[in-house]
Amino acid sequence: MKLITSNLIQKLVTLSDDAIHICWITAFAMKSGVELMLPTLRKAHARGCEIQLLVGDYLCITQPEALRLLIKELPNSEIRMFQSNGRSFHPKAYLFRGNQSQHVIVGSSNLSKSALTSGIEWNLHTIDMETFEQSIDAFHKVFYSESTIPVNDESLRLYETKYLEANKVTPLSSMWNEAESTELMYGAGATPSIVMDEPAQYGIIQPRPAQKLALSALEDTLEQGYDKALVVLATGLGKTYLAAFFAQKFKRILFVAHRDEILQQAKSAFQNVHPTRSTGYFNANEKDTESDLIFASVYTISQKFHLDKFSKDAFDLIVIDEFHHAVAKTYNRVIDYFDPQFLLGITATPDRLDNQDVYSLCDGNVAIQIHFLDAIARKWLSPFHYYGIRDEIDYSQIRWFGMHYDEEELLNEQLRDDVIKKVFREWQNHKQTKTIAFCSSVKQAIYLCKNFKSQGIEAEVLTGQNAKHERKSIHERFTNGDLEIIFTVDLFNEGVDIPAVDTLLFIRPTESISVFTQQIGRGLRIAEGKSHCVIIDCIGNYRNADRKLRIFKPDLKPTERLKLTEVETIPMTDCVLHFDLEVINLLEELTKKNRNYRQQIIDAYFELKMELGRRPTYLEMHLNSNVLELNLSREFGSYVGMLAEAEELTSEESLVFNQFMDLLNEIEKTAMSKSYKMVVLKAMLERGKSEWKRAITAEEVVPFFKEFLSEKARRHIDPVDDDLKKVTSLIERMPMTKWSGSSKGLVAFRNKEFAFEIEVPTEMESILFHWVTEICDYRLHRYFERKARKLEN
Repeated sequence: MKLITSNLIQKLVTLSDDAIHICWITAFAMKSGVELMLPTLRKAHARGCEIQLLVGDYLCITQPEALRLLIKELPNSEIRMFQSNGRSFHPKAYLFRGNQSQHVIVGSSNLSKSALTSGIEWNLHTIDMETFEQSIDAFHKVFYSESTIPVNDESLRLYETKYLEANKVTPLSSMWNEAESTELMYGAGATPSIVMDEPAQYGIIQPRPAQKLALSALEDTLEQGYDKALVVLATGLGKTYLAAFFAQKFKRILFVAHRDEILQQAKSAFQNVHPTRSTGYFNANEKDTESDLIFASVYTISQKFHLDKFSKDAFDLIVIDEFHHAVAKTYNRVIDYFDPQFLLGITATPDRLDNQDVYSLCDGNVAIQIHFLDAIARKWLSPFHYYGIRDEIDYSQIRWFGMHYDEEELLNEQLRDDVIKKVFREWQNHKQTKTIAFCSSVKQAIYLCKNFKSQGIEAEVLTGQNAKHERKSIHERFTNGDLEIIFTVDLFNEGVDIPAVDTLLFIRPTESISVFTQQIGRGLRIAEGKSHCVIIDCIGNYRNADRKLRIFKPDLKPTERLKLTEVETIPMTDCVLHFDLEVINLLEELTKKNRNYRQQIIDAYFELKMELGRRPTYLEMHLNSNVLELNLSREFGSYVGMLAEAEELTSEESLVFNQFMDLLNEIEKTAMSKSYKMVVLKAMLERGKSEWKRAITAEEVVPFFKEFLSEKARRHIDPVDDDLKKVTSLIERMPMTKWSGSSKGLVAFRNKEFAFEIEVPTEMESILFHWVTEICDYRLHRYFERKARKLEN
């Protein structure tokens, strides 16, 4: 361990020259510091060093010019910004991994010239391996957290606007004082906490009914030749044990998750099912590469340095827990690197998708999906009585920071006397014996707990900040009935199993369907003497307040309006929904005020464009936007029509769009009972931008046609005959003849030749080809996605 008190730059330059992986996290970055380090970083970048830099927007000190330099000069590096939203963000750490050594420098120096050269700064430097592994693991958890965004041209443009406004209106010193005093009052903000239960002791472990059903579905998947599958099991049905049972078919298993607590729980479950197999962790503290069953932190194993310790076929089965996270870069690195016999994704969220491309990661194969309402109907989970009560908070008066409400303003509203009195009154009216209350922050949980105690209620706060002995004591008192309510923050995460919970109290704005579903799952486990679970939900005029309620009506189409009555039952279950008349009126009013569907799509487009730093493709819009059901053909005629309405087309693109609008709309809207039309078009596009539209025969299409539809994810949906003559006849009879007959002259099929009846000026070829390719790729993906979902049901 060494203390560095001056000229930190010398050490950073030396370590960068030998590094294969550089990770820096600083509260802010100044142009002076970036310019100073750029020659060194450029050299590392040029030789292929992995560079990941994280800076903060705290108090808008980071200079936009500094960020612009980084993304321009280091195009293959990852630059992200931590959005503090009022929370303090003070880290200064420089991590280097070399071929022979590793280094951690932590101290006071930000990325500025004075801090790296002449300023009075104290930094500690260590080469300790254990410290480095803990540091780089902690770095990646922050680097890829929901509070960070990629720095690109779009996000930088928005930050620059914020930066200029902040530095114009308020001097830095007063901003600093205000932020620091706010933190002293309200805390730095809670990170998601997980409270682990002590693992139960089991005798002989046997699959439960839901697990048997899922195992049977996985057997069918294996027989069909798939090597990937997704299983969606509602919370409480035992997805981890399902994976353990399925693992009996395989020799070496890798289980990957994003939290150590999940890995601990999984290791316990697998050991109960596989008592004779060796087990170990691969995380910040342990690097087991030899055991039969390895439980790995995604943040650790996804690093190239660690992946290289394994051969690509090191594991027969890889299990990805909470598979809806698998679209993250960390998971993608693991999935892309390994070549197992089988990849199993497991998740409890019904929102598969939250419109992320989870579908393609499992080759479109969802082996089984059991919604929690299905599980209740089968008596596998407890029914519930839901009470939607009016939240007294006016959320329209609270600042929105893009991802969440201003923490300070929200807390001030949540701690109002009238708000707390109503929460207590409604809880008293509806509660049963054991309640978990979900709060927005630790501060809110502590305050409410004190308030309930002052009224004679046995209450406690339980978060990840509690010591292990405290958690155990609170759990025992709660289970024994000596404790009536636990206030917690984000206890819905994996790791908690208290079947006796019979009341849930939601006193936080929850917009995410996944989060809402996981919270509900905490109360649905069956227990002796428990007839049902009571759910008390405070519903206010917060953003998308009605969206989460759609999970109670899974048959509701995405474009259908949610209609509520004061009391209604959920078919096939003993579940009852109760809504205050005020809540019904509120949601109806919110629906009227909501942006229209067309504007929602355009807003989603710009949000995704900011995230990607470029115009998203049509398929990316479908997979990654937050629009539940993307229907551009109905609303805009085509994807390009949406771009035109959003004023996103260049003058050159506008000319192409105006000339070929009918063609684009035809490709976008032509009916598809089979995939054949788009497969023919895909075959034509393979010929390039100048040749794609010229005439083609069925015989020429056959090789591509057969190869494309023989892929695993497609062959069981649109199977193709092995007889080439039959395939040729099929192509002529179906896509070629039918499309030419319905296209109003845009497509022709004459003398056994199929062609698009268009003339494209040379200067327009590239743009039109690009657009037609995007629409074709989207339509093919969407077709097979829909067909696969129908087969699931």
